[in-house]
Amino acid sequence: MSLRIVLLVTSPRLPAGLLTAQAWDTVRSGPVFAASESDQAAALRASGVPVTVLQTDAQGLLDAIAALPGAGAPSPGDPAAPAVRTAVWLAGPGGDQDFARQLGLRLAREPALAELELMYGSWDPPGARLLDAVAVMDRLVSPGGDPWKRAQNHRTLAPYLLEESYEAYDAIEQDDLELLREELGDVLLQVVLHARLAEELPDGRAWTVDDVAGVLVEKMIRRNPHVFAGETATDLEEITANWERIKREEKARESVLDGVALSQPALSLAAKVLQRAERGGVDAPLPTGDDLGPALLRVVAEARAAGLDPEAELRRAVLEYARAVREKEKE
Repeated sequence: MSLRIVLLVTSPRLPAGLLTAQAWDTVRSGPVFAASESDQAAALRASGVPVTVLQTDAQGLLDAIAALPGAGAPSPGDPAAPAVRTAVWLAGPGGDQDFARQLGLRLAREPALAELELMYGSWDPPGARLLDAVAVMDRLVSPGGDPWKRAQNHRTLAPYLLEESYEAYDAIEQDDLELLREELGDVLLQVVLHARLAEELPDGRAWTVDDVAGVLVEKMIRRNPHVFAGETATDLEEITANWERIKREEKARESVLDGVALSQPALSLAAKVLQRAERGGVDAPLPTGDDLGPALLRVVAEARAAGLDPEAELRRAVLEYARAVREKEKE
């Protein structure tokens, strides 16, 4: 009788016991071993599959399998006995990589002992590492975690949210996708931290990261009826118009300027206010006079009329000047 050892790997981010049909057939076909107790082991036992905890090395597993009843060759009088015996090692949350490597090397030296097979009983769903981010942040903000994070609130964190967003913007401007991935992680950290702190708000005002995600999901579905509700949209202009229409229906606003972020940089704010006024058909006159503020606003209006982004144009000019300053310093 030949021996087949299945290293069964499961996702720690899915509910225990949620396995593929092949995995369930496998754990029911032979003895199941594990290095320690786990939710997965408990779920198997609850379904009638015994799990033996075996704190040992690769040779210890082979010895334990060999010591099981019926581990020897089938008797001539029992032709129905299986030609292959299956044993399962239920990997822990980390995959038991060291144990698997040790077992693989052992069987590579003596391949006649057993055949080793890797089987995935479940996989991480897309976005699974977001659950890890939430879990790590919960540990950091809970008692015994990071004192600095526990001492923060939404107001003290506000500058960091802006700073991390600007750094992500810089990565886009530099066309550095590796850096962008890292900077977006820092932006996500701010989102997760704000949500975790909000869980402890008093007087029934608490909310969680699931509430944040839930509002986002509902908004994406509601504002994209051409994807989720069977509506048709012939081009990008129509999609944008539908988005704005739905947005207006959602929010009862008294002014075309309601919802404009007033804390954004003044140049971007000026462009946004001019854009909203134009879109709303409000033909308010620009301020006159030679003071710097009104003059700058008129420059922004001229830039928009020419199809230019004043914020981007000024940024480009400033960066070019910064390079000139550095070159001059070298001289």
